[in-house]
Amino acid sequence: MDFDVLIIGGGAAGLSCALVLGSAKPKVFAAEKSVGVITHQKTSHLQNALFNNVLGLKPGTLGKDLLGNGKRQLNDLYPHVQQIEKEKVKSISKNNTGFTVETNKNNYEAKTVVIAVGYTNLLTIKGLENYIETHPKAAIEKDRIWLKNNNHKIEENLYVAGTLAGWRSQYAIACGSGAHVATDILTEWNDGKHTKVHDKVS
Repeated sequence: MDFDVLIIGGGAAGLSCALVLGSAKPKVFAAEKSVGVITHQKTSHLQNALFNNVLGLKPGTLGKDLLGNGKRQLNDLYPHVQQIEKEKVKSISKNNTGFTVETNKNNYEAKTVVIAVGYTNLLTIKGLENYIETHPKAAIEKDRIWLKNNNHKIEENLYVAGTLAGWRSQYAIACGSGAHVATDILTEWNDGKHTKVHDKVS
């Protein structure tokens, strides 16, 4: 098994999910867990974004800068989270222990997979076709999609986060969605005890 959790997508939702999972490493229930994120970002809507209305971000912050800064933050704080760059996911399929994720360069085995790519109808990951529906919170003329889910869970050990989970295209919402999925996974690791990770000033 390559990963306990493999996140697909290095945008707001995917990186937020990775950061929260990475921050749980000191916890006994997470100490031995392996987490990876495929940080393909070329199609992220953040590439062209400008932020003036996000709490904590300096007005004028560019989305493309957030993408780079997010990967550096993840690497600097939680280097145990493996970042897989310059690979694009082609397919996801079930196996006896979880899922096989095929990219244009490698195959990875993961017990749990989180899909955190954008909500455009150009989604080309094979194996997800049966879950695709018209996005419930986007203008119909934009032709956006979502992966049908219940509270981020598509099926056992398969999650979706961000706009593809059915949320509106707002940076703070996507970040929260990724963090939400991470805390659900942490709760599973912690034998069902509701779990979150907070840092505090000592």
